[in-house]
Amino acid sequence: MKQLAKKIGYLIFAFFFYINRIFTKVNKQKVFCIMTHDSSMDSNVGMIIQEMKKKNPNFRFYYIKKEETAEVKNGGRVKSILSFFLVKPFHMATAGYIFLDNIFLPMSYLHFSSKTKVVQLWHGTGTIKKFGQDANEGNLKKLEKHANRTITHLIVNAEGIRQQYAGAFGVVMDKVYATGLPRTDVLFDVEKKREEKKEFYDQYPELKGKKIILYAPTFRDNEVAKPKMKLDLDALINSLPEDLVCIIKLHPFVAKQYSWTKEQQERYKGRIFNLSSYPDTNTLLFVADALITDYSSIIYEYCLREKPMIFYAYDLEAFESEGRGFYEPYEEFVPGMVVRTMEEVIESIKMNIYEDKYDRERIEWFRDKHYDYFDGKSTERVIQLVTQR
Repeated sequence: MKQLAKKIGYLIFAFFFYINRIFTKVNKQKVFCIMTHDSSMDSNVGMIIQEMKKKNPNFRFYYIKKEETAEVKNGGRVKSILSFFLVKPFHMATAGYIFLDNIFLPMSYLHFSSKTKVVQLWHGTGTIKKFGQDANEGNLKKLEKHANRTITHLIVNAEGIRQQYAGAFGVVMDKVYATGLPRTDVLFDVEKKREEKKEFYDQYPELKGKKIILYAPTFRDNEVAKPKMKLDLDALINSLPEDLVCIIKLHPFVAKQYSWTKEQQERYKGRIFNLSSYPDTNTLLFVADALITDYSSIIYEYCLREKPMIFYAYDLEAFESEGRGFYEPYEEFVPGMVVRTMEEVIESIKMNIYEDKYDRERIEWFRDKHYDYFDGKSTERVIQLVTQR
């Protein structure tokens, strides 16, 4: 029943899209932005919006954001639902440019004018786990493939991953462009880094001078309702010097379900900081002296810091066999120590942070594989590419 309701919604969207395509011309100054993964201005699409506004004030921008799709799914206000099915299709049908950071499944029923550029920016810099056409099955896989056939430009971060992304999206290589991703530009902005770090330490002055570990585990489907903290926080604070603190950054789907008791809040005070709701993950990367993760794509940003990464893969075999699987042999691919137990986590922290023993060459290899550009001008390259007529 749920699948049928979704299909009806897609068809209604498509119906009004085609009505507008028939009777209205494409406007080359109109930009339609689908931001259903990240609606912030630091996202891939957000960076494009800011740069296009600078270059040409005549561009007009229209949006579908994740907050809007959530409201429609939950049967929200009538005004919002009518806007989604009547107004959004009009702007999409008449836009000269469409930028996406996610798959938008109603597009599986749409055909765009040859005058419209459909630019898939996605939301990850890279991926360990298989995704898209390499991981999905059944009707979802079919719908995604149909939606992806509308793509005119698939933007990736480096030449070396073009083929991987072509397969994941089911598009020909000629549509995949290694310009670098807009959201990475901030990672090369020295002044921006300085400002964000100052703002962070102004907010958390007690962290100045501390050694900071960022713990950012991946999203696990089976733990959304009851997230498990596999990192033993008590062992962490009891086994390591007091100058070391840990910041926890959980996936948004999981973070809202994770909470501490008053006793835990008191016990971890000053040593463990749950900053899952912190608005800018990049800032946390800027201040972290080391990263502990497992299968998260956050490593593709953190590798630029050339700091230690520890891979706490306590469920590696189960995750690989029951989940989506990996593109590369995990232990050979990741740029850091792979550990399975808390004892190994503690020892790796001592070795990596306090003894400064970690494989810098491996991190550099990983970085160079996933970045072709280090100039902070990827947004400009994308705009130049897609606005060529």
